[in-house]
Amino acid sequence: MFKKILLPTDGSDLSVFATRAAVGLAKSQDAQVVGVYVIDPFPYIGIGDASAIGLQAYLTEAKAAAGVALDAARMACAAEGVPFAGDTIERNVIYEGIIETAEAENCDLIVMGSHGRQGVKALILGSVAQKVLTHAKVPVLIVKS
Repeated sequence: MFKKILLPTDGSDLSVFATRAAVGLAKSQDAQVVGVYVIDPFPYIGIGDASAIGLQAYLTEAKAAAGVALDAARMACAAEGVPFAGDTIERNVIYEGIIETAEAENCDLIVMGSHGRQGVKALILGSVAQKVLTHAKVPVLIVKS
């Protein structure tokens, strides 16, 4: 039924639960897992040399975190014999990066974690998972901790 499963990851404990679900589902479907780590572009708008140094430090740290998160997903897939491909992208809006990746990679399912916030917290904080669920053109499996 599913052949390519997109796994957005941020390296959090919550994404570990989503990784387990994605890998198990992929194994049962003989599917591939496509991991994606979306880096939010440098949040600081500054002037002069300090801005360039801050940008470089931020990107170095973000890319290192992305590598760790994607390596964890890669190892989980390898342990179960599931094919894996992963990439790091930069987008201003994280949920749009996830959806764009799902479309570009021809994924037929997105598996991602959610904190499951409700009420005012969900309204104020928003949720990447909620936005992906609302805007994705493919099915979305939300894994709660």
